This record gives sequence, structure tokens and C-alpha cells, in this order.
Amino acid sequence: MTRNTGVVGTDERLPAPPADGMLWDIATPTLSSRLPGVTMAGFTDRGITPPALRLIPHPAVTLIVVFDGSIAVEDGDGRPYRGSFAIGPGYGDALRALQVDAFSCLQVRLSPVAAHALLGGSAAELDTVIPLDALLGPDSDRLNDRLAAAGTWQQRFAVLDRWFSDRRAAAGSPIDPEVGWSWQRIASRRGAVRVEQLATELGWSRKRLWSRFGSQLGLSPKRAAKLVRFDHAVHRLVAGGPPALVAAEGGYADQSHLHRDVAAFTGLTPGTVTAEPFLAVDDVAWGWPGRGG
Repeated sequence: MTRNTGVVGTDERLPAPPADGMLWDIATPTLSSRLPGVTMAGFTDRGITPPALRLIPHPAVTLIVVFDGSIAVEDGDGRPYRGSFAIGPGYGDALRALQVDAFSCLQVRLSPVAAHALLGGSAAELDTVIPLDALLGPDSDRLNDRLAAAGTWQQRFAVLDRWFSDRRAAAGSPIDPEVGWSWQRIASRRGAVRVEQLATELGWSRKRLWSRFGSQLGLSPKRAAKLVRFDHAVHRLVAGGPPALVAAEGGYADQSHLHRDVAAFTGLTPGTVTAEPFLAVDDVAWGWPGRGG
């Protein structure tokens, strides 16, 4: 698959004029992951990634596996991180790239349910940024070596998919079916759910749902719904949806409510967030617009 934006979905690279606005060459797997809730994309810097690039919150645990070159980022409290790292759902705090040396990396998005299955209890503690070697231990270096040795993007995707399959088989840390159902309900309804209604449908108390959901997935059901709702809304804005219509159809009380959520997650307004480069590539890397929850 190729597109005239200069982004590639196979191992082939296409030259692209600077006017296309793309900061990276992007590769996507030809086959979906064997594991539900796992998506991957490969990024290669074109040498024009700007410093202070803003990363936009997303309702997934995100792994950035850098196997060539270097990336340095800073979280909202000014803590720097260099190399490969993991980010909790919503990124916890504002996150910006500080320095980017020509790089190639795999970005992996894990739904909170998939993250629990693959990372165990560690996934629930990812409320901010953590170096990948601190999360995975020696497995991090071994994974980087295997990815660097792979000759093509499709081989790298296959390496990572096998690695995830092995980890899932060894994890032995299932979540409560009720918690998994609650996440799927939130995702399928694009965040337009009430925690009280979820608890009622489960036959649980609100307190029990809040406690189990938070301890196993790392965020409250209310925060999860807010983040999923924001994610769908911001991509509709990028696709050209008028803010008033996006708010009305996205489960917001009014346009001001949408404005507050966009500002809370990004520090921007609905009118300015649409120019963010990190969002502009999502239709190619992750299948937006119209990606399922």
C-alpha cells in the first residue's frame, strides 16, 4: 500500500516533496496482530522532526521501541527520558520531544486490557512515562537487538508479535471478566457511558467497579470514558468536523465542554489542536478516521 503523502505501508520507501507536511516515513503491518488490542506502526525520521513536538494523549498503553538513533522526551514535570520508553493511558502528563536524532522506532499501542495480559500488574502502574528497560528488565535489550537485526519492517512486526505471544502465554494474569467487559463497553460506546450504568448492568456497586477497574487497568472507569471520548472527538476535529457538531455527536454537554476537555488533555483549543503533526498521521499509522474503539 502506498499513498501520495510519502507515507509507506510496506518496506518500500517513497520520495516525497516537503510540501506533503509529513515528518516521518511510516510502515504498517500487512497482517493484524494475533493478539486482540495490539496495534503497531513503524516510524523513520526524515530529519525534520521538530524539537518540542507535542505527543497527544491516547487511550492505550504506548510502547516506543527505538532500535536505531535516539529520541529524548520530557514529561509535564520536566523529567527527561531518552531511548525506548512506555507511556500510560493518556500519557499521565503533557509529553514533548526534546531532541530527536535520526531514528527508527516501533510504536505499539496496547488497549488497557491487552496491556494487563502482556505486562501483568506493571501495566496498572503506568500513570506516566517509564524507560522500557525499567518496565521489561533484560527483555528490553534482547528485544531491541532482535528488532535491529531484522532486515525489513514486516520482519520487525513479526518479531514483536511473537514476543507478545510468548509474554501473554507466560503472564498468567487474567483480569476480571467484568472489568474487561466494562472496558469494551466504554470503547464501543466511544466513551459515552456512565459509570453508574455500567455498575448496574454488572450487578456491582459503583465502588467495587471503580476499585477493580482502577487496580487492574491503571485508570478509573470515568477517566477511561473521558479519554476515549476525547480521542474520538479530536480525530473528528482533525478530519474537519465543526466543533459544535463534534461536541453534540460525541457525548459532550455542549461545545464549551469539548473545549475544556481538549484544553485539559493538550493545552490547546479545538481550533488549534487540528494542526498537531502527531495527529496528522493517525489515519495512515492507525487506520483513522473510523478506527474502532
